[in-house]
Amino acid sequence: MMLLKHGHFIYPDPASLAVATVCEFEKYVKKLLELKEYVNLALSGGTAAVDFYRAIASADPPLDWNRIRFFWSDERCVPPNHPDSNYGKAYQSFLFPLNISPSNIFRIRGEEEPEKEAVRYAGLIQRELDMGNGVPSFDWLLLGMGADGHTLSIFPDQIKLYRSPELCVVSILPGTDQKRITFTGKLIKEAKRITFLVKGSDKCHTLKKVIFGKDTNNDYPASLINSEKGWIDWYLDKDAAGFIS
Repeated sequence: MMLLKHGHFIYPDPASLAVATVCEFEKYVKKLLELKEYVNLALSGGTAAVDFYRAIASADPPLDWNRIRFFWSDERCVPPNHPDSNYGKAYQSFLFPLNISPSNIFRIRGEEEPEKEAVRYAGLIQRELDMGNGVPSFDWLLLGMGADGHTLSIFPDQIKLYRSPELCVVSILPGTDQKRITFTGKLIKEAKRITFLVKGSDKCHTLKKVIFGKDTNNDYPASLINSEKGWIDWYLDKDAAGFIS
């Protein structure tokens, strides 16, 4: 592992990235469980996230899973058994293999009418989570980043959604009519910790601008992510971090 700077970690390949993330997951969640009754995590989609989920199932870290609750930061508007479902991928990868209780799983209902589901899910989060500054606060938010700099389901051509006054909104995948439900910046910035999982050389050029850009990085939704409660870190494989000498 190479440390780029505080909060940025680089691993030689996707497998090493996934294993390292599982180790951090176990350490950090154990620490949280010493301080509170439940830990509230928001999961994401993306191939790096799925690698992580599978690594969790393989490692089966010794955690009190009954005290860990899972939410989703975004979801495609498809049924849970659809191959595009973020929930479906997490369920098949580790929730089902580890026999996580359904009472600890709070999925976005992608099969429902999108605008109504965005309102319902925002209300659910408000009921289930502790509040910070009048906004629900997650203990840990896991995110990915696309080659175009999108994160969650906030895309560059819809970047204004990040600043929405709502907690959850509906976006549309560019070039398609596929609707998605996504967190907004209002909810993201209250998270106590935010971790990006990014792999692949196709992310390298954009990632350099997101992390180090000054004048251009506001073109990328990932560059807008911030936390007013904790910190942000990036877990990268060597190909994604190829811009680093």
